[in-house]
Amino acid sequence: MMDRRDLLKGALAGAGGVSLGSAPALAQEEWPSRPLHVFIGFAPGSGADILCRYYTAKLQEVSGRTVVPENRPGAVGSIAINLVHKAKPDGYSILFTGNTLMAGGRHMLKDFTIDYRRDFTPVCGLFETPFVMVVGGRSPAKNVSELIALLKSKPQNKYGFTNPAAMVAGFAFKSHAGVNAEQVSYRTTVEAVGDLESGMLDYQVMDGTFAAGQARAGKLRIIASTTEKRISVLPDVPTMAEAGVPDFLFSPWWGVWLPLGSPPAAVAKLAQWITQINKMPETAKFLGDIVALPTLGDANYLVTHLDADRNRWDKLAAAAGMTPQ
Repeated sequence: MMDRRDLLKGALAGAGGVSLGSAPALAQEEWPSRPLHVFIGFAPGSGADILCRYYTAKLQEVSGRTVVPENRPGAVGSIAINLVHKAKPDGYSILFTGNTLMAGGRHMLKDFTIDYRRDFTPVCGLFETPFVMVVGGRSPAKNVSELIALLKSKPQNKYGFTNPAAMVAGFAFKSHAGVNAEQVSYRTTVEAVGDLESGMLDYQVMDGTFAAGQARAGKLRIIASTTEKRISVLPDVPTMAEAGVPDFLFSPWWGVWLPLGSPPAAVAKLAQWITQINKMPETAKFLGDIVALPTLGDANYLVTHLDADRNRWDKLAAAAGMTPQ
């Protein structure tokens, strides 16, 4: 029979085995230790995608980790937002999205229940994407006044949109012009270009990043910017205010978000990396060349600016008589 001393040795060895075996499980995993996934609510090749993929490439460079862009287009960007909202809050599911849907989504989509203060952890600012008013390259309208005259001369008109900012901007312009115009939703901006070229669409508000390239190719004509000041790389394009449409400001900005409850260490490190990217000279050049600007701002910047945007969208929605679709 095993004596008492042997039993005691066996018990201590067993306890030691449990203790040593539990140590790795109790240790905190350093973030990030595996690939990061960045969710983008728009299709590959769109203006938003071009911008976001620059940041995902730079994020991979500065973090030393694999960064996977996850395009989830549809429902004007809300699919990606909802996916990250429901993701595990471990810092590995990252959302790049614009302010418009976060601030005014409840006015646009019936099933949009996201509240940025309740459902997400803010990280930092990303970039600003000035918008422009465009017509087809063969449209008889060479400026905003001619577009309004053209719309008033026809019984039926159409305008396109692919994101919430463009949807509201198109609606606001219709209201200003005092014309009837049917809105047409497109999954991607690329799909709308053909209908603008053919004349099936009369106008569209879209991000300047994409529009600039299409205008150079002769497919579109940019007739105004929806910014407060002229865009430096489009110096000959007047603002909507200069074109006779005051208080028509649509210049979306983007931020970085994580699911609510994400590790503070992940939030801090991700904010540090994005800020580092935004301060790079090559970032300023890249954004400037495609009609965009870096947004330098911390988590508090995101929330306070979204609060102001939400108030503005509430007033705009009420004035425009918007109903969620």
